[in-house]
Amino acid sequence: MQGATVFVTGGSRGIGKAIALRFAELGAARVAIGYLRNDRAAEAAAEELRAKGAEPVLVRGNVSSERIAREVAELGPLQALVHNAATGVIRPALETEDKHWDWTLAANARALLSLARAAAPQMPEGSSIVGISSLGSTRVLEDYVLVGTSKAALESLVRYLAVELAPRGIRVNAVSGGVVDTEALEYFPNKGQMLEWGEKRTPAGRLVTPEDIANAVVFLCSPEAEMIRGHVLVVDGGFLLPA
Repeated sequence: MQGATVFVTGGSRGIGKAIALRFAELGAARVAIGYLRNDRAAEAAAEELRAKGAEPVLVRGNVSSERIAREVAELGPLQALVHNAATGVIRPALETEDKHWDWTLAANARALLSLARAAAPQMPEGSSIVGISSLGSTRVLEDYVLVGTSKAALESLVRYLAVELAPRGIRVNAVSGGVVDTEALEYFPNKGQMLEWGEKRTPAGRLVTPEDIANAVVFLCSPEAEMIRGHVLVVDGGFLLPA
């Protein structure tokens, strides 16, 4: 990633920040991070990026908006675009509303399409787009219907983009993580139970960390991943393997 310009949505905290910092460690010259409204967290992440030798660029706003797409286009050629930002209403299906569906699908899935439309025309051959998914795309988790469905849509979009952008020399893949202890779990009423269950069920003997996800992302953005296209790389320590 020496000298590269990259953009990571949801890059101010958790998994997104770990990805942004990993790019900086590998020599990215400019690391743009998208975030919704937490200026303090974004500035703190920017300081960490500077300390690693990268120029931070803060992109504030709703990741699914036309304004953000324009700002991404204005970043110039990107060697990597990572859509990590995610949101959603955690409720049983029958307690959701249409507005919850629209918000969740727009941010988690449609945003990847709008970002790809904005960035791909300038992305050089050999560049990569990576979407961050979750196990809820294929497994049923409690109260996760909206987010899980949006992640399934994200993975489908990754496959379509992988084929359509291949002639441009752009690779498109996804990384799906297991249970990761980040601030995002605060929205789950059963957070403690999820963490305990995740650790007990994982053959690797520990939970997945944001750094584990970041390592998978930078691998998919590397030349060694040249022939990996439209793939969902599961990083879960074997969580899904036990019956």
